[in-house]
Formats: sequence, C-alpha cells, structure tokens
Amino acid sequence: MAKKGSAIQALYDLCRKTFSPSGTHPPSSQVINKLSSLLDTIGPADVGLREDNPEDDRGHGIFGLNGFNRIARWAQPITFLDIFECNSFTMCIFCFPTSSVIPLHDHPGMTVLSKVLYGSLHVKAYDWVEPACIQKGKGSGYFTEELESAKREKPYILALFLQSLSYLGSDFYIRLAKLAMDKVLTAPVETSILYPKSGGNLHCFTALTPCAVLDVLAPPYQEAAGRKCTYYHDYPYSSFSTGTEAEISGKEEEYAWLAEIETPDDLYMRQGVYAGPAIQV
Repeated sequence: MAKKGSAIQALYDLCRKTFSPSGTHPPSSQVINKLSSLLDTIGPADVGLREDNPEDDRGHGIFGLNGFNRIARWAQPITFLDIFECNSFTMCIFCFPTSSVIPLHDHPGMTVLSKVLYGSLHVKAYDWVEPACIQKGKGSGYFTEELESAKREKPYILALFLQSLSYLGSDFYIRLAKLAMDKVLTAPVETSILYPKSGGNLHCFTALTPCAVLDVLAPPYQEAAGRKCTYYHDYPYSSFSTGTEAEISGKEEEYAWLAEIETPDDLYMRQGVYAGPAIQV
C-alpha cells in the first residue's frame, strides 16, 4: 500500500487532474510546469530504486562485442518498469545499463516529461520542419561519402550504417527535421519536456553510465488512435542536399533527414517489477 503523501502518489494525482484521454486539449504551460517542478523533486528512492543497482552496470555496448552481431550488441537489456497506465497518461521508468540505446523514435500528438533519476544520459532530439519537407531517397548507392567515412572509422560504425540502409531498401522517403537537443543530462538535472510539435518530439537516448529515467507520457501510445511509435534513422543534411539549401535557415549541422525504419533488431528490452510505493487510484 502506498504511503499517503508519497511523491509518486502526488505525481499520479496531478497527472489525473491534468490529462485527458484524447490529448486534444493539451494542458496549459503553467500546469505542465507544475508537473515538471514536482518531477524535479523525485529521486531514485521515491520509486524504489538504488543508484548502485548491480544489474544496471554490465552493458558492453558497441565497444565490447562484434559490431556485426546485431542481436547480442548489449550485454544487458533495458528494463521497463510500469508504474501506472490509463487512457490519459502513462507513468513508467526505463533502467539503462551502460552504453544501451533507445533508438530515435517519435511521440505523435503526445506530451512527454522525462526525469533522469540517476546517472548520465545522452539525448539527441529533433522536431519536424514545418511545412513538411519530404523527398524521395536515392537508394544505398547515394551514400558513397558516408560509406567511405565509415570505412575509415572502427568497423562497428560501418556495421551500424549498413544496418540502417538494410531497413530502407531501394525506395524510401526522407523528411527534414531540425535539431532540438544534443547534450548529456546528468542527475540531478531538471525535467525535460517535449510537446507534439516542439521540444524535441523525436529523440534518441544513449546511456553513458547506468541510469534511470522516469517518464510521464500523455496521452499514451495507442496505435488505434494514431499514436504508433515509429523509429527513424537520421542522416546529415548534406547526404540529400539539393544544393539550394532553400529548406533551411541556419547551419547545416542543425538539420538532418529522417528516414522511417522498422523496429531495430537490437532494441533489447525486458519487463521489470516496479518496487516503489503503490499508487492509490
């Protein structure tokens, strides 16, 4: 049974008051900031976690195993802890071993608050350029420069690049996105917020140390409602540049072309058991 007045109970209560099932009436920035401030006060102990969890620290990542072995690239899976889910919102935790990755993915029509509870996490995030700028890709033969660059680096970089091409095939479309975030978040750190069209709605997480992230997603993923999680690979703007650069305002490095891919084979995740205070609904 939950302790009355526990931080996670307070978070649940505020989420229940804040979010609607459809997400068609997003809450005001004032309310979101209130949720963010509450998340800022939550630490590992509030959700039944320890920073020195030995199960978190065995990920070899792309450095410890053969880069061509896509399935076994991570020694330990990312652990997903489900705290609460309803039609309006989801509260959950992701526990990352060192070097593990959640690949670039989107949150269609969703508002997401993420709090790093412990450890260091690299976040790379994009927002779509509006109006949408979409063009047809030209197949793997178009990537001569990228392949040559990969050959000069360590073999695992080439392996990952070739893997991304294998998802695309000969016919694919790319869409222009602008970089919203590319930095390391180390606990204690303020809560990150993404919105349906801003704040880095498409993001990738890479664990630099064992770490854990508490997420609130509203409304939750639901394919029937058009909220399917889609994965992407990002390519430098110059890879598909038309030469006019009419699509961008600013530096090329701030833009990328995103191509939709299948769920990556090496996304290795398991269900864990939430050990923090129970939610009184």
